[in-house]
Amino acid sequence: MTEISVPERNWAGTYTYQAQKLHRPRTIEQVQQIVAKAANVHVLGSRHSFNGIADASELISLENLPAYVLVEHEAHTVSLGGGMTYGNLIKTLNDEGVALHTLASLPHISVAGAVATAAHGSGVTCGNLATAVAGLEMVTSSGEIIKASRGDPDFDGLVVGLGALGVVTRITLDVQPAYEMKQQVFEGLSWKALYDHFDEITSCGYSVSIFTRWGQTNDQVWVKSRMDEPDRVEGDLFGAIAATVDRHPIVGLDPTPCTPQLGRPGLWSNRLPHFRMGYTPSSGQEIQSEYLIPRRHAFAAIETLRALADRIQPLLQVSEIRRVAADRLWMSMNYEEDCVGIHFTWKREPDAVQEMVIQIEDALTPFEARPHWGKFFYANAAAIAPLYQRHSDFVRLVERLDPRGAFRNAWFKAHVLGGN
Repeated sequence: MTEISVPERNWAGTYTYQAQKLHRPRTIEQVQQIVAKAANVHVLGSRHSFNGIADASELISLENLPAYVLVEHEAHTVSLGGGMTYGNLIKTLNDEGVALHTLASLPHISVAGAVATAAHGSGVTCGNLATAVAGLEMVTSSGEIIKASRGDPDFDGLVVGLGALGVVTRITLDVQPAYEMKQQVFEGLSWKALYDHFDEITSCGYSVSIFTRWGQTNDQVWVKSRMDEPDRVEGDLFGAIAATVDRHPIVGLDPTPCTPQLGRPGLWSNRLPHFRMGYTPSSGQEIQSEYLIPRRHAFAAIETLRALADRIQPLLQVSEIRRVAADRLWMSMNYEEDCVGIHFTWKREPDAVQEMVIQIEDALTPFEARPHWGKFFYANAAAIAPLYQRHSDFVRLVERLDPRGAFRNAWFKAHVLGGN
């Protein structure tokens, strides 16, 4: 176990952690000791967050903990250590002939971090990554180890914990038999076609992403289909034409880092993400924001953003529009609501992006837009808390499991607790 005082930065280099120490424990016992002694502590995952959600006076990396990946075929689950990334987990799953129900755009992110922030992929029937959690093991601020399984009291509050409940040292996920997929990109979808056929378009594959720069038409529609399901697209896609070469989500960029397209079949793990594990998906010169909006408000929200296009476009690399299914996890952005996610990949111009984000959040206020916990946003707890029906229950859970406030950092107080 080592401790260093060198400042750490997030994946994109847009946030510098204020921590004075970074611990790298090799055993669960060391994790317990660190947590029990620390006045203010947090887990540092793959550093793909664009805000201070994972910051604290002391940080813990779980990279050196034993992974112990175990697939239980009869139970249809896999259990793994809290420091593992999806990319590393996939190797074992493929060897065992099983799969997850969905993946995020990047397989590079840590499982525990993605779960804690309700990160997601795409699909009308696909819940976010946290919905696959069947059980977890956590070290609380007293150093105690607690275990919980789906169906236990407060389990739905523990899963999307925002790092505020403890150190998740082990997770159990649902798995299913491995499946093959293919993906096809369609170009030039009109806004009229999107509005007239929104549900048909967003459900024409197992996972569907619409990439746009808020121009006269949408740039691309990425349709990812399971090979064990009937094809739902024949020919073009409501006027959008099938691409004849592989594409990058950002028009004009080299598609080499992207997963194979053109309808070529392949394993789920090399089609569900947009980017291959073996490549760096971006230079990091970006800032990301995202808002999850109830499906019933989708058209009005999209039209509102289109009205801001002349201000958005100079700062934007690309936006992604996709669907996420409802769930029962207390602090999930999709709690009891089928949602439309509207994602922004911004140029790395922090001051201008912050000003734009404030304008976007103000414009989206009537549509109950919930900001993605791991992305860059401005809204404070007073604006966010009313959007979560179980917010007060979650706050009580935080107070019960962490009575001394060891995991309550400045970000959590500003954006979740507020005056509580």
